[in-house]
Amino acid sequence: MGARKRNRAEQNKEAKKGQYFAKLNNCPTSPRKMRLVAGLIRGLNVEQALNILDHTPKEAAGRMHKLLLSAIANWQAKNEGSRIEDAQLFVQEVHVDSARMLKRIQTAPQGRAHRIRKRSNHVTLVIGSRIEAAEQEIEQEELQENQ
Repeated sequence: MGARKRNRAEQNKEAKKGQYFAKLNNCPTSPRKMRLVAGLIRGLNVEQALNILDHTPKEAAGRMHKLLLSAIANWQAKNEGSRIEDAQLFVQEVHVDSARMLKRIQTAPQGRAHRIRKRSNHVTLVIGSRIEAAEQEIEQEELQENQ
């Protein structure tokens, strides 16, 4: 590995230390249905988001609930000894991208066939701390004033 590539990798690693995320790949739900659930929790506090997902009757809500719990566990692994309530965690970003598509054929009348596309998706959920976000905004304002 070259020096520039190594330096860039170290910068990316440092940037990801402050990010807490969880990924769900190849989830067998259509992206459109998952985006409806993602829109419900985007920007909310973690406790509120868990509550909403518990009481949402959609199947995608159960998968999103499990993913949010995984992101919280990742936050706890990086911040041992800290309490979730003190950190004021919130759902910073939720990305739902389409994944592979299973193509099936359904018989139709008069010797025809219709194609069925069974869609799946990838979900990336990022949680952040409102306290850390406020500190970063103050640092950015100070840098802009100094320039």
